[in-house]
Amino acid sequence: MDEGEIRAGVIATLRMIAPEIEEAAIEADAPLRDQVDLDSMDWLNVILGLHERFGIDIPEADYGRLGTLKDVVAYLAARA
Repeated sequence: MDEGEIRAGVIATLRMIAPEIEEAAIEADAPLRDQVDLDSMDWLNVILGLHERFGIDIPEADYGRLGTLKDVVAYLAARA
């Protein structure tokens, strides 16, 4: 799976939680939660959705490493 496919999967997962998200408006290096206005419960649902979609365990200790879209894609790509 390449980074483009992972990015598309991350966006699709985000849209399940916040359907109003416009992919073109998401900056890869800006804080993701702020861009899509996710509270902590929504963020947990995103993490669970990513786990289900990609089959990759994301331990709570790693949540802080997933600040931007670029971070999330790199994290998942390294574990795919």
